[in-house]
Amino acid sequence: MMTVTRRRRKPVSEINVVPYIDVMLVLLIIFMVTAPLITQGVVVDLPKAAAEPLDSDSKPPIVASVDKDGQYYLSTHSDPNASLDVVDLAVMVRAELQVSPGRPVVVKGDGAVQYNQVVQLMVLLQRAGVPQVGLMTDNSAGE
Repeated sequence: MMTVTRRRRKPVSEINVVPYIDVMLVLLIIFMVTAPLITQGVVVDLPKAAAEPLDSDSKPPIVASVDKDGQYYLSTHSDPNASLDVVDLAVMVRAELQVSPGRPVVVKGDGAVQYNQVVQLMVLLQRAGVPQVGLMTDNSAGE
């Protein structure tokens, strides 16, 4: 009689990474689709100036915008493309600062808007309790 000797299999000590690659590709596609949807705002023609950007580790700023027609907008509003009157804008900024006191506030003014409109927006923000206001510019002028 012939005896059959069976060899014992050695355990495989490799990690199968194919499922992880599949998950990463799905996440990449999801982020690529949703990233353009996250950036919203009012279209304004920013004045050109070379300026230092905000720190990347700071909280995202509250952006108060004024367009060329003198309409006011707020980035934290439920509909950032809906214009606000001055009272609603002041109340909303005050509420945002009560929730997050250290959050920076910047003014995004269209380059064609009258200087008076930007100053009026800054005064409105100051009365709403904003301790410091920054001005947003388009940094392509320094290039």
